[in-house]
Amino acid sequence: MSQWTLYILKCKDDSYYTGISNDLHKRINDHENGKGAKYTRGRGPFKIVYQEAAENRSEASKREIEIKKLSRIEKEKLIKRGR
Repeated sequence: MSQWTLYILKCKDDSYYTGISNDLHKRINDHENGKGAKYTRGRGPFKIVYQEAAENRSEASKREIEIKKLSRIEKEKLIKRGR
């Protein structure tokens, strides 16, 4: 069973991108090479500012939706406290 990770990237334009992956290293590489999400194209380089493990894809997706609903200030609080 693969481990899923929820992650938040800080883009070079100071925006945040939230995503999930079962291979974080490969997914970040995809973002850096313009093969990731449409939102991240042209916004690199990226810095991983937050990550948390999930038991499965379903749980990771639910958490992703929760975080995407947060305001920027709430996301920054989450990042600062590390969860």
